[in-house]
Amino acid sequence: MGWWQINADTLARSRFVVSPLAETFACLKLLHAGVAAHPGERAWLDARLPAYLRRLADDPVTALLVRSGLGREWIADFLTPTPSEGETFEEGVARVRTTRPEEARADLAVSLRGVLPAALDRDDLPERAAALLEHVWTEAVRPDWERRRRVLEADVVARIAQVSRGGWAAVLDALRPGTRWLGDSRLQINLNPYPPRDLSGAELVLVPITPQRQGWVAWEEPERYAVVYPCAGALADDGARAVPAALGALLGTARAGVLVLLGSPMSTSQLVGVTGQALGSVGRHLRVLLDAGLVERRRAGRSVLYSRTAAGEVLVEAAGGVAPVEAAGRAAAEAAVGRAPVEAAAGEATLEATAARAPVEDGAGEAAEGPVIGRG
Repeated sequence: MGWWQINADTLARSRFVVSPLAETFACLKLLHAGVAAHPGERAWLDARLPAYLRRLADDPVTALLVRSGLGREWIADFLTPTPSEGETFEEGVARVRTTRPEEARADLAVSLRGVLPAALDRDDLPERAAALLEHVWTEAVRPDWERRRRVLEADVVARIAQVSRGGWAAVLDALRPGTRWLGDSRLQINLNPYPPRDLSGAELVLVPITPQRQGWVAWEEPERYAVVYPCAGALADDGARAVPAALGALLGTARAGVLVLLGSPMSTSQLVGVTGQALGSVGRHLRVLLDAGLVERRRAGRSVLYSRTAAGEVLVEAAGGVAPVEAAGRAAAEAAVGRAPVEAAAGEATLEATAARAPVEDGAGEAAEGPVIGRG
């Protein structure tokens, strides 16, 4: 199995990073596989895959580059630069574009586990890869990036809360299939017999993405290493959590519905999208629940996320309102790619304006069926 040696200093410096480039590359992998993990991804693929396939049909060199770079056991390193805190998509893709041609060819030979095809013995591979990532970002990710970002930030808040409850070992065990804390300062990252890596003194970043069958690791030795993992948010279908009659009688059905949904962190706009309630109504419900001590809020990046307090948990459980929750990551990603948010026409500016009246503070490689192993 592949594992990393992580000392106390590295663990203390660990952080979560939301990366537009990692999200875009994950979507590229999803388009390449063409296999959906849930109905939301299926709808997203139905809308985006035809244009992607047409683009590759018109550019056979780039099509071969993608097939070669997304190996079954290893992703070509230059396609997955290690994410950095606050890095924009443009900054990230520039790192792909400026890869030295000989380095790109060497990376592809590794991912292919063999000889590079003659058609890829050329110097424009980094430019072609960057152009394809820009296409996926522009056509398939950027249109709903704000919604995706909120889902990813909700995952970060949930993981940080998990650190406070169970420590880093609990968080690392649950990141993605094949990743678990072994003890003795060792983090298993996959099941392949790769030699261990010593991360002593390096920075470890954990990067959530919404596509649910994707994930990889990346590094820039010796300074920074990354584990990219499917997010585990908490947006569920409208009917996934019924409101108990007793709780509805106590709080009102709409307000009780908000409380039931907040078993995991959600932003105001996510609540609006899931419940179908108006923005002002959700804000008023949150204010009452906050004043009653049944929910709490915390900031994640540019968003404010709400979740139940211990008192809220007791109330919902007593009323029988804890329903089985589907795989949280799948629900979050389905919300990110398969549902349209119900937001005021003015977008985030409207949310900021509403915050003055109510507590609405949303900020103004692997095979298709399994976890990536190796660097990918």
